[in-house]
Amino acid sequence: MTARWVVDGVQPERDVQVTWQPISLFFKNKPDEGNPRFAFYERSHNLLRVMESIRAGEGSKSVQAFYWELGRRIHHDKNFMDFDLADVLNAIGVTSDHGSAFDNPLFDEEIRERMSRGIALAGEDIGTPIIAFDDHDGQRVGIFGPVITRVPEGDESVKLWDSVVTLTTTPGFWELKRTRTEKPEFGGRP
Repeated sequence: MTARWVVDGVQPERDVQVTWQPISLFFKNKPDEGNPRFAFYERSHNLLRVMESIRAGEGSKSVQAFYWELGRRIHHDKNFMDFDLADVLNAIGVTSDHGSAFDNPLFDEEIRERMSRGIALAGEDIGTPIIAFDDHDGQRVGIFGPVITRVPEGDESVKLWDSVVTLTTTPGFWELKRTRTEKPEFGGRP
C-alpha cells in the first residue's frame, strides 16, 4: 500500500524519484526451517534475487514493473506460493533468463548491501516499508513506514507525504505507532 501511495498519490505531485530496494525478511528474521513462515520467507527472498538480476540486466524501470507484477499476483490474485515466475517475467517483458537467479545465492551479497543501507537509516528494530530521502541539508534520512491500509485520495496523499517528511526531518523525532484495526484495501488490480 505504501508503494502504491508513493507512486500513485505522491510522485505526480512532488519531485520524488523512486528507487526500489530489497529488504529480505529471510535475512532479517533468520527463521529456522521449523518456522511456519519459513517457506514464505525463503520464497520472498528468492524473488529478491530475481529482482536484483533484473536490476543488473534491465535497469530500475524493469525493477518497478517486476515489483508491481508481484503485487498484482500476491495481493490482488491472492497467490503467493504458486504463481509461475516465467509468466511474471514474460508479463513485464524481460528475458526468462532472470528466473535462474531464484536459486542463485550470488545475488545475496547485493541484497544484503542494499538492505543494510535502509536499516542503517531507519534502525534494526523495524520492518518494511522503509522510506529514505534527502533532508533540507542534503543528508540521507530514513524511516520505517508509514504502514497504511489504503491509498489516501487526492490531496490527502500529499498531506500524508508532507507530514512524513516533516516528522522524519524533525530532530529528536523517532516513532509514532498504533495498533492496526483493519486489513489493507488493495483496490482494483492495477
